[in-house]
Amino acid sequence: MRKERLLVIVAFVFGVFTVAATAQAESYSGTLNMFRNSPQVRDFFDSSYGYAVFPTIGKAGYVIGGSYGTGRVYQGGRATGRSTMIEGSIGFQIGGEAFSEIIFFKDRRAYQEFTSGNFEFDATAQAVVVTAGAGAQAGTTGISAGASGPGSSVQANTDYYKGMAIFVIPKGGLMVEFSVGGQKFSFDRR
Repeated sequence: MRKERLLVIVAFVFGVFTVAATAQAESYSGTLNMFRNSPQVRDFFDSSYGYAVFPTIGKAGYVIGGSYGTGRVYQGGRATGRSTMIEGSIGFQIGGEAFSEIIFFKDRRAYQEFTSGNFEFDATAQAVVVTAGAGAQAGTTGISAGASGPGSSVQANTDYYKGMAIFVIPKGGLMVEFSVGGQKFSFDRR
C-alpha cells in the first residue's frame, strides 16, 4: 500500500511539472500584461530596477512537495537572461497548483544578488497574491490583505523586502499546506 501511494505521488508531481514545462510556450508578454493590469503591481514596473517573470510555476506535494518553473530576467525593459526556480518543502501538504510569479528588484544591488548565479528566498520572503481586484499577503512577518471595488479601494501593504517584491497570480489547482521550504533560483545570461 505504501509503494502504491508513493507511485501515485510521484506520478502526480511529475504531471504537474510536465504541465509547467509545456505551459512555457505561453507568452511572456501575456503574463507581463496580467501583472501590469493589477493595481497592486502596476507602479513596480515604473519604479523597479528590473524584474524576473515566471509565466507558469507548477507545485505539487503530499508531505514532501516541490515546485518548478522557468522564466526570464529583465533590466531596463529588455531580457538579460533566463532563470529556473525550484522549491522543496516538507510538512503537511497535499494537492497541486499552478501560478505565475514576478519578482521586482528595487535597485542594482538586488538585481545583482538575484543574477549572481544561485539565489534563494528563505522562509521570511512574502508573496502578494494578485486576483481579480483583491490581494492577500502572507509570510512569517505577518498577514495583510486588500480589495478594491466600485467606490472603494483598500490595498495590501505591498513593498520591497530586502530589495525585492514578489507577486503571484493563481492559475489553477488546489493545494492545502502548512510546510517549510524556500525557493531557489539559478540564472543564465542570454
